[in-house]
Amino acid sequence: MARYTGPKHRLCRAEGVAICGSAKCPVIRKNAPPPGQHGLKGRRKISEYGQQLREKQKVKRMYGLLERQFKRYFSLASRKRSLTGEALLTLLETRLDNIIYRLNLAASRPAARQLVSHGHVLVNGKKVTIPSFNVKISDVISLSTKATGFQFIKQTTENTKDAKLPSWLEKKALVGKIIALPKREDLEANINEKLIVEYYSR
Repeated sequence: MARYTGPKHRLCRAEGVAICGSAKCPVIRKNAPPPGQHGLKGRRKISEYGQQLREKQKVKRMYGLLERQFKRYFSLASRKRSLTGEALLTLLETRLDNIIYRLNLAASRPAARQLVSHGHVLVNGKKVTIPSFNVKISDVISLSTKATGFQFIKQTTENTKDAKLPSWLEKKALVGKIIALPKREDLEANINEKLIVEYYSR
């Protein structure tokens, strides 16, 4: 499946958030200005449409999706009975690669995606190689025997042993389980999903 393979920190700088998934993102730590020769200097005030576009781009890039994939998720969310924006974020959060990231089994979403696509992730004991696989309540997520021996897995779990898990997930050793669907308060606080809904409702 196609994916963005360019410089990750360029996206972080463009959106002003750690798209790369690293808490130590150098662009964010240094408060780098937006892309362009003059940064903020001489830039016009962003329009309403521009705000909607930037929010959509930010979320799309956070989860590592291309436009067609993201639009498909929005279409699915719009058919649900719940609020479209919240339904969209729930669909994104319950992707298998994101679950691996949320369980602190990978340091970033791209790393989690690679684990899945390389066949190192099991759902209910069966190997799944599709990063977009939708995880459901009561599904058990684990790593293959080979993956548990990877040095970067050991390092990641050691670095995040005191990290708090989202309330809708539980974890024991290297095995996780989804115990509920995430609510809005469990999701990214720096996302304004209403702007995304307005963008696609034009």
